[in-house]
Amino acid sequence: MTANEARRLKVLMVAPTPFFADRGMHIRILEEARALVRRGHRVMIATYHIGSDIPAEENPGIEVRRIRRLLFWYRKLEAGPDWQKIVLDLLLIRKTFTLARHWRPDVIHAHNHEGVAIAWAAMPFLRMFGIRPVLVADLQGSMTREMVSHAYLRGGWLRTLFRALESWIEDMGDVVVASSWASAEEISSLRTRGGVGTVLDGARNLPPLSLEARTAARSRYGIGPDETVAVYTGAFVRNKGIGTLVSALPIAFRSDPRLRFVLAGSPRDLLTPLLSEAGVADRVTVISPLPYFSLGEVLGMGDIAIEPKHEDTGQASGKMLQYMNAGLPVACFDTMNNRKYLDDGGSFADEATPESLAEAIVALSRERDRLPEIGRANRERSAGFSWDATGEALEKTYRSVL
Repeated sequence: MTANEARRLKVLMVAPTPFFADRGMHIRILEEARALVRRGHRVMIATYHIGSDIPAEENPGIEVRRIRRLLFWYRKLEAGPDWQKIVLDLLLIRKTFTLARHWRPDVIHAHNHEGVAIAWAAMPFLRMFGIRPVLVADLQGSMTREMVSHAYLRGGWLRTLFRALESWIEDMGDVVVASSWASAEEISSLRTRGGVGTVLDGARNLPPLSLEARTAARSRYGIGPDETVAVYTGAFVRNKGIGTLVSALPIAFRSDPRLRFVLAGSPRDLLTPLLSEAGVADRVTVISPLPYFSLGEVLGMGDIAIEPKHEDTGQASGKMLQYMNAGLPVACFDTMNNRKYLDDGGSFADEATPESLAEAIVALSRERDRLPEIGRANRERSAGFSWDATGEALEKTYRSVL
């Protein structure tokens, strides 16, 4: 190992989000940072003024620095655009510049398109002080398609404008790391500078629940011993497929009355009217909120897991890996990312419809005797997708452009 390869790196992560909240992007930020610290590097995260502190026992030495609380009324923790974020992002540009000027990082690791634009805006001011960190763009999907999926953007000239802006931002980084194969493929076809790699999410290692703990947990939530439990964990928002999932529930119940669904996540007020409209509220256990650090017990109650997100945004599915690590077969849509993760460890819906998703769920529930066997295979397969592997891939990426 050369002296340069052995050198401890300083990594400033730019996170334009209320870090930490119990959702996918935040989990990626946290676990990437933890993996880098375990490899001996120093990590500082610049983020918004709101968000939970990382529990001491889960923080190996990550520094979190927040912008000033000028927008003290802003409390939004959910994903999605908001015009007030313009002000927050301007404050985050200033914070990024201030931290980088004094700390002099080797790498600025910017999360999502918004974070890349913020870091890029700070770069000219840093160069005035002789500070030239490399800029790594960490992208989890299409910015434009995500805005469309949140119903903040439709067709026409405005969508064309945002797509052009997205392509411009994707060229800003010295290198791009994408969280999914599909996203990396798309960015590679558009980026003029090259330098696109795939750095996948990992799975938090969750020891299996003992039979006693599993029985106690199911009993606490009123779940019978003969029920087949299908679990969904994640945000109760449109672009995660929650509407499709809820519409699939009555179809699945008609095919298999022994099914019991556990939906764990937030915000509850978006899920409740959907369940009432579908007429299935009494057949569904809702756990909200779901702390990330309590994920093991919820997944441990399940027999099947569900990933209802389609490939509209090109995003990867961190929850898929966590389902696999928990030893659960997965019902999901037939996308490139899902196939590469699962291989034959699940049931794939051919069409992006509630009916097709319900068929995939029921196909697994009818193989109840085989579910433990499929789950064990998934757990073994998930070992190849660890956060330590993610940290190693990031370190190689950093050193390739330093």
